[in-house]
Amino acid sequence: MPKYLFWLLWRAWFYILVTTLIVLLLPLLFLLTAHRQWYRALYWVMRHLWATPILYGMGFLPKIRREYKVANDHNSYMLVANHCSMMDIMLMFYCSENPFVFVGKKELAALPLFGYFYRRVAILVDRKSPQSRKQVYVQAKERIVDKLSICIFPEGGVPDDESIVLDSFKDGAFRIAIECQIPIVPMVFYDAKKRFPFRCFAGSMGVMRVDVLAPIYTQGKTLEDKEVLREEVRTLILQHLTNNTH
Repeated sequence: MPKYLFWLLWRAWFYILVTTLIVLLLPLLFLLTAHRQWYRALYWVMRHLWATPILYGMGFLPKIRREYKVANDHNSYMLVANHCSMMDIMLMFYCSENPFVFVGKKELAALPLFGYFYRRVAILVDRKSPQSRKQVYVQAKERIVDKLSICIFPEGGVPDDESIVLDSFKDGAFRIAIECQIPIVPMVFYDAKKRFPFRCFAGSMGVMRVDVLAPIYTQGKTLEDKEVLREEVRTLILQHLTNNTH
C-alpha cells in the first residue's frame, strides 16, 4: 500500500511541477513565442528553466555519454531517439545544446496550457492525414533554413506493449535528413521506460543514462537510400539498448 501511495503522489507531483514551471515562466514564454526569430532564446529557457528542473525535481539524475557533442554551432541536425516515456522530451532538451524543433503528434496540442505553447513552437502532425504529413516536410525545411535542428522520435509513438525494446521506424526523419542533407544524430535513452513508464503504478527515481552517438552523414544520399538509412539507424540504437552499453 505505501508503494502505491508513493506512485500516486509522485505522478501528481510531476503534473504539478510541469504546470507550475510553465505558469512561472508565462511572461517569458508569451514574449519569446511572439516572433520566430526569438526561438533560440526560447529554447534556452525551455532547456535550462523547464526541462532540467523537471528532471531533477522528479529525482532523476541524467548521465550523458557523448560520442558527439551536439553543440550550439548553428548547424542543423536530425535528432532521433527511442521513445518510451514522457521524460523523453525533457531528456532531449537536456542532451542538446543545439536548439531543435520537435515534430510531434497533434493530440498533445489539446493539453491545457502546455498545449498552447506546444502548438506555437512544435511542428504538429496528424498521421492520418497525408496533407498534414506533407506540411511537416515544408515546415521542417523552413526551420532548417533558420539553422535549427529537428527532433523526431521515429517509432511514431510509444508501444502499448512494454516488452517491445524498439518498435519499427517511420520514414519521416530519414526523408527530411536526406532531402536537406543534414546529419542524423542517434540518441539512446536506456532508463526512461524503467524510471517513468506510462503505467501509473510503476517507476523509480535514479540515474537516467543517455548515449549521444556519432552523426550519420547524409551527403550524397538520395531518397532511394531512405530505407537502408532508416534500418541502419534503428539497428544501431537497438544494439545499444540490447547490449545496454554504458
